[in-house]
Amino acid sequence: MSDALVELGRGLRGLGYRFTAVTPGTQAIVNSRAATAEARSLRDVFGWNRPFAAEILPKTVFESMRSADVLESTGAGKWRSTVRFSTIDDQLFVHSAFPTDSQDAVFLGPDSVRFVNAIVRSAPRSARIADIGCGTGVGGIVLARRGFAEGRVVLADINESALRLARVNAELAGVDVDLVQSDVLSNVRGELDLVIANPPYLKDDKHRWYRDGAGEYGEGIGARMARAALKRLGENPRGGTLLLYTGAAIVAGTDTFLASLRADLQRANARYEYDEVDPDVFSDELTKPAYVNVERIAAVFLQARVGPIAR
Repeated sequence: MSDALVELGRGLRGLGYRFTAVTPGTQAIVNSRAATAEARSLRDVFGWNRPFAAEILPKTVFESMRSADVLESTGAGKWRSTVRFSTIDDQLFVHSAFPTDSQDAVFLGPDSVRFVNAIVRSAPRSARIADIGCGTGVGGIVLARRGFAEGRVVLADINESALRLARVNAELAGVDVDLVQSDVLSNVRGELDLVIANPPYLKDDKHRWYRDGAGEYGEGIGARMARAALKRLGENPRGGTLLLYTGAAIVAGTDTFLASLRADLQRANARYEYDEVDPDVFSDELTKPAYVNVERIAAVFLQARVGPIAR
């Protein structure tokens, strides 16, 4: 499947395919108002994820889909792709079909773009980089392509489906990476100079890995990733840097994510900057019972530099 997916991605790139991934809400709205539910273009098939007739695709693309086992019959001779391809940093990334309802769905969307923009502006050149909870691998892959990694890049995720697609995306990008199935950093060995992360930050009834941040307001996994990273970076004789993009529930004016981490940052003697990238995202979540006390959800970016732990 992986090799065939790589060939499919290369074929789409050769045809000039590009698509900007949107939020699930926007995807549903755009698809609902389409003049026809049936795909008429490559973007309809692999971006908007609409059903299609085989004859609208080049035969090589359709055969690549068959070889990659990403064709799903919708009846009456029509098909649907079980993956999507989207463009970030002028590179194609494969991710899960819409809607992303399964627990192991691999998501890519506007948060991925904000994450990449933030780390590209802030990352130091580093001997060894780990992208934890990597999903599609977009963060680590972009840094590797842009030359930020002087050594190996580790893409780590608990989700096997994410690692399979991250492998494809790394091959499409032409970068060598190490893929590790790991709960945060538990299976990542060796010294780390830079840890990047884009953890989930919402309360999700379906407990999807890409979306459910756990904790009281969705801050749990992000805080756990940050604590693990601060500890590991402090064990490096050179110290290291954490770059983490996530969302934070604001309750009575208090950022609950930052509040959960302040003591850990202090214990690590971290020099850090913390910024709101966007003050108001996912406002539709506020209608749910879990957010009854939340006034807004902000997209935030943490940059923390830690020195080696004193022996």
